[in-house]
Amino acid sequence: MESIRRLITLRITNPILSGLLHAFIWMFTGAFALSMLLWASSLSEEDLSLYTFVVHGAAAWFGGLASGRRSGSKGWYYGLVTGLLYGILLLIIGFLALNSFISASDMTLLGIVIGAGALGGMFGVNLRK
Repeated sequence: MESIRRLITLRITNPILSGLLHAFIWMFTGAFALSMLLWASSLSEEDLSLYTFVVHGAAAWFGGLASGRRSGSKGWYYGLVTGLLYGILLLIIGFLALNSFISASDMTLLGIVIGAGALGGMFGVNLRK
């Protein structure tokens, strides 16, 4: 039974990769919740811009939390790098999928995810103790 459990579990030892995985899981969960909100209410897609900032900030915070907890020290650094990579990946995906260039709202989003990731990393280090 133990060998089966070892096969199924996935453990990422790198703090930044672990944080990115957690961030994208939370981002997909938030995107699903926003799509359900859009479907069930009278909101339009243009009204969701604030909510997308909140979802990406929360995802980066949880990603920073996971990377800080995994690292054990320098949580702000690992959270900041996790938030930075998460934001850069979002910009790259947005450019490739939508052919959109960098705008002021993209820079705002990048600042939010970097700050949220660093803050999450600070909290994550203290969860380990």
